[in-house]
Parts: sequence; structure tokens; C-alpha cells
Amino acid sequence: MTLDTLHLVKALILGIVEGVTEFLPVSSTGHLILAGQLLNFDAGSNKVFDVVIQLGSILAILWVYHQRLITTCRGAIQRDPVSLRFIRNVIIGFVPSAVIGFLFIDQIQAVLFRPTVVATMLVIGGVVIILTERFATRRTTEDAADMHWRQALAVGVAQCFAVIPGTSRSGSTIVGGILSKMSRKAATEYSFFLAIPTMLGATTLDLIKYHSGLTTNDMAAIVVGLISAFISALVVVRLLVRFVESRSLSVFGWYRILFGGALLLAPMLHLSW
Repeated sequence: MTLDTLHLVKALILGIVEGVTEFLPVSSTGHLILAGQLLNFDAGSNKVFDVVIQLGSILAILWVYHQRLITTCRGAIQRDPVSLRFIRNVIIGFVPSAVIGFLFIDQIQAVLFRPTVVATMLVIGGVVIILTERFATRRTTEDAADMHWRQALAVGVAQCFAVIPGTSRSGSTIVGGILSKMSRKAATEYSFFLAIPTMLGATTLDLIKYHSGLTTNDMAAIVVGLISAFISALVVVRLLVRFVESRSLSVFGWYRILFGGALLLAPMLHLSW
């Protein structure tokens, strides 16, 4: 296997990792950091690779919910109150993290993008998910289209915590939705729709900042990673909606605790990541 082929195989694996973990409440950032270290992956402009392959995950959401998105847009043009309310709620949920990210993302990346921070937030997030499932029992909103603007704002504020690596954007938004009395399914689907402007915004900002450092080899890896992320996310999105309709998210909480705990113990066992 040539070096170029090996490089593309590594990009393929990382794309799968991104697609599988992006919408599960387990932190795609933490898994990408670990997978990149284990594979010794060097995409040249690594930050661009990590963010741009998220486009594959966004495309999966657009693919799965394209009919609902089209119907909502048509309804908004026709001044349908349900469609207008839903779009308003997505905007409300998007604004808080957009402001935080735009103003402080460079400082956050410089200070918080550390293995110990990722591992610690994996554990903390796992505990939060388990406690949320245990105590947040009252669910009054069964569909994302019926949510109140206050619920959208609560989820938007919760999403702000996702700027801390290891927290998980999907995890924080789903938990925020459940705590604001949304059903798991409603919170999960709203998290999907909220991901579209959030991830597109992050991708655009990083492309503007780092595009000049991209090489032809980087672009090939990004395309491979994006396609594999799209296919794997397509599978996960469909399965996750079915899963949350009848099952607790606690399994993801326990997984986060075990995974994060293992990462925290790694230095003690003379392992590096």
C-alpha cells in the first residue's frame, strides 16, 4: 500500500468515526482526536479536515429530512404559522452558540483543546445524561414543531457548552431539550435541525481561516472523509431516532464515563493519545 493510499484509508476511517459519533451524544471531537492520534493521521491543515468532513454529516440530515425541510420552507413562504414558528425556534437555538463561537472560539481552542479536558468532559457529560434520564420525567412536547421559543432558547444555551471539546454538541442539545420538557424524539430531531446552521457556520469560519494551507493531497483526503461521514451518518441518524423513541440515553452516558475514564487513566499506564 502506497503512502498516498494509506493516507486516504486513514481519512476514510476518520470520516466513519465522524459520521457515527456526530449525532450520538458521545462527542465526535473526542473520538476524532483519539482516532487521529491512533492512526497518526496528518492532513496538513488538520483543523480544516476535522471540520469540513462534518459537511458529510450535515448532508445526511438534509437527505433524511429533505421533505420536511422543503415543506417547512414552502409553509414559511405561505406564512404558515407552524412553519414560521419552527424556523424561528431554530434561529433562536442557533444564536447563543453562534455568538459565543464567533467571539471566543480562538481562545477556547487555545486553552481547552487538551486531551485531559476532552476526557474530563466525556465523564461529566456521561453523568449529566444519566442524571437527566433519571430525574427529568415530565415530557410535555412530543414533536419538535410544537416546541415553545423558551425551549428553543434553553437548548441554544445548552449548546454553548459544546464549545468545550468532549462535551458533545448533540449531547448538550438533547439534554437541554429533555430538561425543557421535550420528549427524547423531539429533542433529538430538534438537535438534528439545529446542527445544520451551527455546523455550516463552523465549517465556513474554518475554511475562511485555513483554506490557504490546503494542498491537493489534503483535498483528496477531505473528499474521502466527507463521503464516508455522509454514509455512516445516514445510517446513524435513522437508527438513533428509532432508538430514542423507546429507550433511555443512559447507555451513552455509561459509555462516555468508561471511555473518558480510560483516557484519563492512559497517562498512568504510560499510554499516550
